[in-house]
Amino acid sequence: MRNILFYILIFALSLSCKNTAEDTNSESINSQNSLSQKNNRILFVVSNQHTYGDTDINASNHFAEIVLAYDVLKHKGYLIDFVSPKGGAIPIGYISTSDSIQKNYLYDFEFMELLKHTKKPEAIVSSNYAAVYFGGGGAAMFGVPENEAIQKIAMDIYEKNDGIVSAICHGTAGLVNLKTIDGKFLYEGKKVNGFPDQFENMEAEYYKQFPFSIEQEIKTRGGDFTYSKEGWDNYSIADGRLITGQDPTAAVSVAKKIIKALEKNTK
Repeated sequence: MRNILFYILIFALSLSCKNTAEDTNSESINSQNSLSQKNNRILFVVSNQHTYGDTDINASNHFAEIVLAYDVLKHKGYLIDFVSPKGGAIPIGYISTSDSIQKNYLYDFEFMELLKHTKKPEAIVSSNYAAVYFGGGGAAMFGVPENEAIQKIAMDIYEKNDGIVSAICHGTAGLVNLKTIDGKFLYEGKKVNGFPDQFENMEAEYYKQFPFSIEQEIKTRGGDFTYSKEGWDNYSIADGRLITGQDPTAAVSVAKKIIKALEKNTK
């Protein structure tokens, strides 16, 4: 009788150990899947602004800066979501149908639906993202830079997720107010880039509507704003987990630098 009870006890213990091991393995797999999902998702920030300030001058998000980066990241297996201050549809412009990539996406129903139904900041769970990318175009100067919810999302991705903050051209306007948890500007003491004053038409009405100069604001707040004086020559910079590009020609290289930085992070 004692022998029977002994074997029953041993059998029960073995089942318990097996179940515990299975539970541990299941938790490990779920954790890996969660990490994989986070590392595989990137957030694009865009603007809802249709005009330069209160004028009737049309403003828009730069289509090439969106799709050229999107295309590189998508083909590398990354999932991309779009967020804007108000959510919903965004204006797009600077479209070149002679560019095959732009043309393909312009007639891609599923992609255009993403731009028609961008998410609101409150719908974004920052822990799901490994990187944030601020798209450019004149619209990027309005609505995005002052949006505190988007600022928090970007800094949570950067600080809590050890993620990447990136921007292209006028998208760098979205970086000017980003602060770390210790109160310093994200780009303080770092090399950073965006559309420089040299290539702006400062006498034009559109420019007079800008709330600030990207270059001057970055410099005043301690950033090392560097740029190519030639312009339109694929100029981009990676300073740690801060990645920026000067103009549309750098959209692809910014995307590739994001990938390189993310791959380095996961090693």
